[in-house]
Parts: sequence; structure tokens; C-alpha cells
Amino acid sequence: MIDLHCHTKVSDCSYTNEEVIAMAKQRGVTNLAITNHDTTDGLKDAIRIGKQAGVNIIPGIEISAFDTKRGRRAHLLGLYITPGHPSIKELCQPLVEKRHLVSKMMVERIIAAGYDITWEQVKALAEGGTGVYKQHIMHALLEKGYTKTIYGALYKELFRRGSDTEGAGIAFIPIDYIPAEEAIRAIQEAEGIPILAHPGQFDNFEAAEEWVGIGLKGIEVKHPLHDANHRAKAIDLAQRFDLIQTGGSDFHGFYSDTDSTIGSYTTDPIQFDRLMEHKSNVLF
Repeated sequence: MIDLHCHTKVSDCSYTNEEVIAMAKQRGVTNLAITNHDTTDGLKDAIRIGKQAGVNIIPGIEISAFDTKRGRRAHLLGLYITPGHPSIKELCQPLVEKRHLVSKMMVERIIAAGYDITWEQVKALAEGGTGVYKQHIMHALLEKGYTKTIYGALYKELFRRGSDTEGAGIAFIPIDYIPAEEAIRAIQEAEGIPILAHPGQFDNFEAAEEWVGIGLKGIEVKHPLHDANHRAKAIDLAQRFDLIQTGGSDFHGFYSDTDSTIGSYTTDPIQFDRLMEHKSNVLF
């Protein structure tokens, strides 16, 4: 099995590299892409662990981007990316640092609202990663008995973005994400293959043709957030623009909002062969 979208504790998954790779081995996954948010930290270690376990690790990243033309978020996967490449570091590190700072501000607002948690408690749950995510904050609240789930009524109350009908959550603080075009170019500079991740989640289908023109090579078809209509739209774009069709579980462990498990959404071997043909980095 080939799973081309998976996270570890380096970003916002509850399991370490060792635990994730052991799960992949147990579930029969032979090729696994580690695609943590906005960082390549931990990839060399994951590749080493994968070799020992008999699981081929594809070095990857998921960049938190923004479609400035249409005013919506977008996620770009970079597969077979060079770990530690300066183009990625220079583009993504400011976002990583900003996210951590904003998370601290969120925790301060939550404490001010009367919730009995501490920043130190939240940081401890994110130990071993690049910083604190909202999932770590929710985990701390869960441990204190304020909720029974990471995602649910309390998550919405705290972090909802707000709309015409209801205000933003008490701890919502917006973050400026990376322009999608810059994300695609940085992935290319780092010898990676740019893939549009779960376009159904943020309705990125319209942007795909535009991004093909600057180097987009693939589109994620199989994903836990994709229904039949999303998959059909992604396949249509893949056929029209000769894009590689990928699939992945987007595994986040305990921090998942989909209950997806490693290997539950996979990439067809024929499409994986196409991906390998585009691979420029001879090290992987």
C-alpha cells in the first residue's frame, strides 16, 4: 500500500516518527510520505527509521498556503523534497514561528476566559515538535475535563472564524499564510514535486489550471474529507491537465478530525510510478 499524506509529532500528530512508521508497517503500508506542516524537520530521522522497519519513507511537506486571487486557504504537498533545503526554510520558518506565538496568545485568552490550563502544560504536549497547534491546546483542555473530544462544540466556541451569522471564537486569531504560488515554487526549488492537497476542503478546484502553469504536477484524489463529488472533480482536473493522482490518509493520530488511519486512503501503484518518473532528487 502507498500512503502519500501522513503527519507525525513534528507538527500536529499525536504520534512520533517511530510510532507512525511502526503503525504503517503493521498495516501493510510499503511506501509512506511524511508530510508535516511547514517543516522538513525530522525527515532524515524518519527515513532512517523506515529503512530499519522495511517501510520506504518519501520525504515530504504540507505547506499551509493561501489563494490570494480567490481569498481562500490551500494546502500544497511537496513530495520527494530535500530535507532542510533553504528555499523551504526561508519561506516556512516565519509561519512556524508566527503560529507558535499566536498559539500562546490563544492560550492567554482562554485562561482569561476562566479555563484552568497553563502555557507550560500546553507546551509539554507539543514537545518534540516545531511548536504549539490548536490541537495541543484542546488536548490540555481535555485533560482538565472541559471536553471529551479534540474537535467538537468547545473547539468551535474557541476557534471558529466567524461569519455573517455568528461572531468569531473567543480565542480566534487569524494568521497570514503563504501565497500558493510561492509554495509551489519553493517546493520545486527544493527538488520536490508539488501536489494540490485535498482541494475539496477549501474548494481549490478553480485554481488548479492556473497553478499547473507554474509547476503543479499532481492532485490529491483520495482523502478522508473527499466525497464522491470531490473525487470526480479532482479526477477530471487530473485527466485534463495530465496531473498525477495521489491518495493519502492525512493521519494525525489522536488529533484527527476524520478518524482516518494510516493506509486507509492510498495511491494507485500506476500513479506512484508516474510520481517516481518526476522525481529529481537521486538521494530518495
